[in-house]
Amino acid sequence: MNASGFLRVLAVDDEPPALDELAYHLRADPRVARLHTAGDATEALRVLRDGDVDVVFLDIRMPGLDGMELARVLRRFARPPAIVFVTAYDDGAVDAFDLGATDYVRKPVRAERLAESLRRVIGSRVLPSHPAALARAEEDPTIPIELAGTTRMLPRSAVRWVEAQGDYARLHTADASHLVRVSLATLAERWGDAGFVRIHRSYLVQLRLIAELRLVNSGYVVVVDGTELPVSRRHTRELKDKLVRAAKQDWNR
Repeated sequence: MNASGFLRVLAVDDEPPALDELAYHLRADPRVARLHTAGDATEALRVLRDGDVDVVFLDIRMPGLDGMELARVLRRFARPPAIVFVTAYDDGAVDAFDLGATDYVRKPVRAERLAESLRRVIGSRVLPSHPAALARAEEDPTIPIELAGTTRMLPRSAVRWVEAQGDYARLHTADASHLVRVSLATLAERWGDAGFVRIHRSYLVQLRLIAELRLVNSGYVVVVDGTELPVSRRHTRELKDKLVRAAKQDWNR
């Protein structure tokens, strides 16, 4: 244990070699004051019952209660810890951001990558159990994206529009785009309450960022960040109604 540390950490993995490696790197970080380990969800819940933990580094694929299911249990705690998923797979990334994970680390773990995760935990959860911090996390969830072999967490609020690419979706921000393994239909369902609207079978846009709805030879287009995006006939009427309602709400404020 590090006398100068302040974070209480729990590492959970059902594979002893992987757990030993994760624990080794976490113990070496000066920000970690106390480290607990668990080989499955049952043992992890026993540790959490006996004392508070600031962050849980959690494997996803485990026998019995898996990492995603355990994370859902942890979210219901009165003082939920931050969650960092540590996994050899990338197919849980979508569920991870739905659960408000702070980070998503790919195995094999590296010391510098875990150090970055701890920095994210500290930066995003100065007071882990503070209601305002939890509300912000729920209002603006993060999306795991791959950048040069590293998983980063992109705030949903940074996404301007989304383009379908087969079973994937390309998230467009103000200065870049990122491909994630999730369908456009799934994002349309999950992000509807956050102001994202379907304008075409291949496009989802943030309603408040639509600068123009314009009629062209082939039909309507919207303009978002200077980019023209097609509006299908089946979505035109609904989009017009939503734009009118949004304008009225802004006018009445």
